[in-house]
Amino acid sequence: MARVVVVSNRVAVPSGDGSARAGGLEVALRSFLKRNHGVWFGWSGRLAAKTDVDTRSVEHAGVTYITTDLTRSDYQEYYNGFANRMLWPILHYRLDLAEFLRRDLTGYLRVNDHFAEQLHNVLKPDDVIWVHDYHLLPLAKALRDRGHQNRIGFFLHVPFPPPEILTALPKHERVILSLCHYDMVGFQTEGDAGNFASYLSEECRMPSRNPRTFIAGQRTVRLGAFPVGVETAEFNRLARRTARSPFVQEVLASLSERAMIIGVDRLDYSKGLGLRMEAFERFLADHPQWRGAVTYLQITPRSRSEIKEYAAMERAISETVGHVNGRFGEASWTPIRYVNRAHSRSALAGLYRSSRAALVTPLRDGMNLVAKEFVAAQDAEDPGVLILSRFAGAAVECQAALLVNPYDPEAVGNAIAQALSMPLEKRCGRHGELVKVLTENDIKFWGERFIEALTRPVGELAAA
Repeated sequence: MARVVVVSNRVAVPSGDGSARAGGLEVALRSFLKRNHGVWFGWSGRLAAKTDVDTRSVEHAGVTYITTDLTRSDYQEYYNGFANRMLWPILHYRLDLAEFLRRDLTGYLRVNDHFAEQLHNVLKPDDVIWVHDYHLLPLAKALRDRGHQNRIGFFLHVPFPPPEILTALPKHERVILSLCHYDMVGFQTEGDAGNFASYLSEECRMPSRNPRTFIAGQRTVRLGAFPVGVETAEFNRLARRTARSPFVQEVLASLSERAMIIGVDRLDYSKGLGLRMEAFERFLADHPQWRGAVTYLQITPRSRSEIKEYAAMERAISETVGHVNGRFGEASWTPIRYVNRAHSRSALAGLYRSSRAALVTPLRDGMNLVAKEFVAAQDAEDPGVLILSRFAGAAVECQAALLVNPYDPEAVGNAIAQALSMPLEKRCGRHGELVKVLTENDIKFWGERFIEALTRPVGELAAA
């Protein structure tokens, strides 16, 4: 069987006790690699002097982890610059926040070339290469330029906008068209795949064999939707166990039997946190019977704090929380608990299970695994209710959630009231529908589905 080489911006190298970071991409890839011994390559997280950049490898549980360093200028231009000040806002439909510097594009291409050069030294002719996310759009081209004809697939974990937004990216042809050097380009939803197909057909006039297969010179590039799932049954067991942990029990005791609503998001403007706080304020204003009876716990670890927009956003959200608590709070009750530190995945599982509702209202999201983990964590006999943005990728599958427009605080506030008042029978019915969908698209099937599609001959795909 061919070796699978996974490539991502960061690599979740296990520590001595086998643990690693637990972001969405890491959880998804680690689940796949546990079943398919191979290689995981990416940035070490270390910033080194130009003369001290090193590439190293370590073996753990049958997986080879290979990491390479970056220089400080690499990090500033590739990561903080082009990836997160240009690509991230464009891909999340935020043209107003995009900032283009030619220097940053040069750094972005340089780091992708560095990754390709390090991979060039370890790749075998029959390796299947699986590249992840917006940091590495041009990597396949850099590998092809070095003569590699391996099967190379790409998966985008964030949204993909329509051509009229995408073409606002300066030099978009140089960056976006480089995706055509992959054999398979995967997205979270059919809508995202359709947006890329529209870009290729309408903007680039690229010939196609069918709506998802395009001819790029001598190459054929195929598009597909491969929505990421969660370990549904395993996460439920974890939540059932940790809901009884001292930490979760201490949180619940501090609520004095009040209902809890939970939100868990990285600090980012795509998550719509400011509008969400406004929605909770509208809920308290319009439904006074819930004042003093419910607490909203928002867990928001800081991220990219060195970027000025993120620092400004953090201040604005903290001010909104203070305003809501000052308006409605009492000596014995704080409406919003806003926590800027990360919690372990197991602790979050227990908190999810103990919550009456979850607020997952991003303005735009590729998938959002918090939504799926909240559903998976619930007690089927007394489940909480998922309030979900219609603009999250998870909304395609989670139709039984309370779907809301995150730009409408009044509607979201009414959804909160509906969730808290929903009878048990209706909660159980909605939860059963959601669990059925999550089980059918469990994470244990995701990686294999993508690799099978990547390695299937083009003729067979056309006939399927």
